[in-house]
Amino acid sequence: MTGPRQPDDSSATAGQSRPEAGYEHIDDDVCRSFQRSVEIVGKKWSAAVLLAAMRGARRFVDYRARIPGISNHLLSQRLRELEGYRLIERLVVPTTPVQITYRPTEQGASLMRVLHPLIEWSAKNEDMDT
Repeated sequence: MTGPRQPDDSSATAGQSRPEAGYEHIDDDVCRSFQRSVEIVGKKWSAAVLLAAMRGARRFVDYRARIPGISNHLLSQRLRELEGYRLIERLVVPTTPVQITYRPTEQGASLMRVLHPLIEWSAKNEDMDT
């Protein structure tokens, strides 16, 4: 026979649970900012476009080659959106014909540096898709 059940630290007390260590200082404004950032990166193909940029894609055809399955329309849309968020920079070279290149901004590169552990984690756990 076992003794009386001990309260579990992870159980709710008065309808609230205690935050995990390291997260107790995050307030609602930070949560909203985090949510916006996750939604930018989590939008279909956005992370792939950023990763292609970090891997050296510069011209539209480079992005297409590095992101199998993305349509021209969706790639154009994501590049414009990421440019709007100042994560990708669009450069127009006034040649004949006009040459347009894209590259990650410092803000985009810093975001991808933060996401790099996720890239490593996903490579180690790619069997999750099954």
